[in-house]
Amino acid sequence: MNESFSFDDLEFFTVGTLGPRGERVFYLQGRGDGRLVSLRLEKQQVASLADYLTQVLDDLPEASIGPLPSDLSLREPVVAAWTVGAIGIAYSADDDRLVILAEEMTDDDNDDPAQARFTLCREQVVGLIDRARDVVSAGRPPCPYCGSPLQPRNGDWCACSN
Repeated sequence: MNESFSFDDLEFFTVGTLGPRGERVFYLQGRGDGRLVSLRLEKQQVASLADYLTQVLDDLPEASIGPLPSDLSLREPVVAAWTVGAIGIAYSADDDRLVILAEEMTDDDNDDPAQARFTLCREQVVGLIDRARDVVSAGRPPCPYCGSPLQPRNGDWCACSN
């Protein structure tokens, strides 16, 4: 079983990628208590996380938002502790914080998956949403017919267009 993590006071939280277009690897990364943790995940998980967090913020009571984090690029070293299988979101009304809970993807139903718990303020959430949308949109454009990523090596041609 891999290590679990819990961060109640994050200095930094972001998503990012390594690798060329079409071969990018996506990461969720947070730093707190002097520790940097990187978790691998899929592009669709990043896009869905941004969409869902936007809905959550829209449903929360209005609150003033301070300055957003300025540099949300990945920090070195980027070494995945494990791969994310499921992501959950919770809201703590007592301190107006959102909690992202990532659970490790496992192959065996008998394993207890590792978990990572990240507690974020609204500014960190808004920064994460903006960063996630930028990272996702920087990839290959989707096929206008089926939505699958176009392959640049094929001249952005998709088999469904036949």
